[in-house]
Amino acid sequence: MSKKTYAIMGASGQIGHIVAHQLLKKGHQVKAIGRDPKKLEDLKSKGAEVITMRKFDDEETLTRGFIGVDGVFALIPPGHGEENFPAFQDRVGEAIKIAVQKNSPSHLVFISSIGGELSEGTGPIKGLHRQEERLKTLKNLNVINLRPAFFMENLLHTIPGIKQTGRFQTPLLPELPLPMVSTDDIGLKAAEFLDQLNFKGQTVFDFAGPRDKPLMVKEIVKILGNAIGKPNLEFVHQSYEEAKKDMLAAGMKLSLVELYIEMYKAFNANKVNFTQQITPEHRGKTTVEHFAEKFVREYKQIKEKIHSS
Repeated sequence: MSKKTYAIMGASGQIGHIVAHQLLKKGHQVKAIGRDPKKLEDLKSKGAEVITMRKFDDEETLTRGFIGVDGVFALIPPGHGEENFPAFQDRVGEAIKIAVQKNSPSHLVFISSIGGELSEGTGPIKGLHRQEERLKTLKNLNVINLRPAFFMENLLHTIPGIKQTGRFQTPLLPELPLPMVSTDDIGLKAAEFLDQLNFKGQTVFDFAGPRDKPLMVKEIVKILGNAIGKPNLEFVHQSYEEAKKDMLAAGMKLSLVELYIEMYKAFNANKVNFTQQITPEHRGKTTVEHFAEKFVREYKQIKEKIHSS
């Protein structure tokens, strides 16, 4: 494969950072686009061109970042501080569309989600569906909508609650089989697609973890509890109202909290599922047990912060 040039959105984030690193290792040129210049320094030291932007709906900066690229890695970030999260998703989506129109890269990998084919009832996933539809309007652009399962890293958000209450609290049902995949594996798969550039037209690609049969939520909690030295970690199934109060208390905006509650309801009702056969190609390598090592590291860091404060 000849050397190509890629624009990587969210290059300072969990997935984008992996994508950028992998493509640099393959000898490609990378434009690393992100909001945190400090987190982009190591990419710059490895030869990436760094482009910082205050917000991902900055059409002008994205357009500049996409100049002369063969491929784009695109995503819509969480935007926890946005008062109207769906409107934010649409602004970012439109900025990506316009930047592509002005520069005409040949290929784009977009991080969507399991359930991305659904237009209603899936919370923040609805905004990813709208972006999939928006990208369909771009002619002569080869797009792969990468639809990963529930991020394992989402479980890291439960650590403060465990520290404060000694319990793992979630509105997800304990018996719910929850398909999960690590953000590291997502980044590796996205980088693979961009390195090879062998996808054509508008396609989707479901992406899961290594298990043939997903673990139930209560089984996941048991693994994490054992990892942090709490084999009897209590599982608490929150009501949606309790979960809403906790998220608001953590500083999340109401519009995003309501979307998350809608998403939890969709998962609990088994409305969010894969649409493709999950072959080995559609699986990452990181098991929940391996992810638990990252969970332990984060747990210890938070514990140290509490003791030092």
